[in-house]
Amino acid sequence: MAEGLFSDQLWTSAPRCVKVRAPGKINAFFQAGPLRADGYHAVASTYLAVSRYEEVAVTARPGTPATAITVSIGPGSSLSPQALAGIPLDTSNLAVKAALLVAEIAENPSGVHIEITKHVPIAGGMGGGSADAAATLVACDALWHTGLSREELSQLGAELGADVPFALLGGAAVGLGIGDELTAALAPTPLHWVLVPADFGLSTPLVYGALDTLRADAGIVAEEPVQVEAGVLTALRASDPQALAPWLHNDLQAAALSLAPSLTPVLAKGTELGALASLVSGSGPTLAFLAADEDHARQLAAALTDAGHEAWAVEGPVHGAAIIQ
Repeated sequence: MAEGLFSDQLWTSAPRCVKVRAPGKINAFFQAGPLRADGYHAVASTYLAVSRYEEVAVTARPGTPATAITVSIGPGSSLSPQALAGIPLDTSNLAVKAALLVAEIAENPSGVHIEITKHVPIAGGMGGGSADAAATLVACDALWHTGLSREELSQLGAELGADVPFALLGGAAVGLGIGDELTAALAPTPLHWVLVPADFGLSTPLVYGALDTLRADAGIVAEEPVQVEAGVLTALRASDPQALAPWLHNDLQAAALSLAPSLTPVLAKGTELGALASLVSGSGPTLAFLAADEDHARQLAAALTDAGHEAWAVEGPVHGAAIIQ
């Protein structure tokens, strides 16, 4: 916790703390419809929670009002100082918004301090901010004994963003609507992936805007997606990476690559080094490479590292937000 962030005089008793871990995600399949009148795009997505986690510790500040929320970045964060410097530490932070939502329901909420230990890329297409919000919802629910069900927490999370309910759920899921209409998908055995983060972020609205422009320039009239391809779900159910590989798809990939062309040779390098398939995760710029098994993922990550890229071997699906302390 950042020293001097708030005075010791604010504590009236020993602080209570709840620590929660929540996963980042990749989209193994993603279709986006046309721009709607409300400014959103309908989607059909297959979410996979992966073993790259955010950790959020929420500590009570007895004697302070529920609106007295402070936030800091944990010293164990693995992202670069430059990336961490861009995280808002005010009410625009999704974790702060999550705490305020639970405070509206809790009977006797106090102020809290939120410490976020970041491991998921910022603006990286992996839902890191959504994972922070999901973890904060779970932590505040436990801290203030509100007794909310996971469904009720998901309803609160949907107010913060389409990816928050999935960070709560974890596992594998089909997302429809704007991504918030979730149905769990069967994926009994985790598959193995290698993630390559970028040293920059991409704005999700900017990527969607680029998608709309590319479609307009090409005269493409997109249809409203109604379901993900059955082949994706069949491969996940069978835990078969070879069967999944040809089904990996992301409508946002061309848009992300148009905004960040430096990603294109990295995708090609992963394929050259033996990835079964590759794609941009969500709105990017994180890249996801599918591996045949755990050993293959480690070898591929090592080869990409040797080629000058930061690379993480992960598995997914994994469980959603859960209390760890």
